[in-house]
Amino acid sequence: MKCLAVYENGINSRENKMDRTSVFPLKSLGIPLRVLAAVIGGWAFSWSFAAFGTASLAALGSEFHDAEAASMMLGVLIFAGVVMWVFAARSQLRVWAVLLGGSLLFNLIALQLQRMILS
Repeated sequence: MKCLAVYENGINSRENKMDRTSVFPLKSLGIPLRVLAAVIGGWAFSWSFAAFGTASLAALGSEFHDAEAASMMLGVLIFAGVVMWVFAARSQLRVWAVLLGGSLLFNLIALQLQRMILS
């Protein structure tokens, strides 16, 4: 009887489902967008962090290859953390904003540090 009442209220009706997807068109793309954010955004964020870490450690006087190895190892851990966070976060907009903004910020700082080291 409970199933019949649910169907009569329109919860399982085709019209109600179409209304919800037309109002929120990105809801149906939720998982693919999160996978894209985890793979592409996570890679960009961790690569940018590795570039920032390498430039920072080199600017502080560390050997370049030591700084690069340490930054890359930490970048792999950051990538794993970002992948988990992407699927745990409530807002996809926040996920994309943090990943793109963080990548841009780390790249700009790394670029300035590299220019400072080379000049």
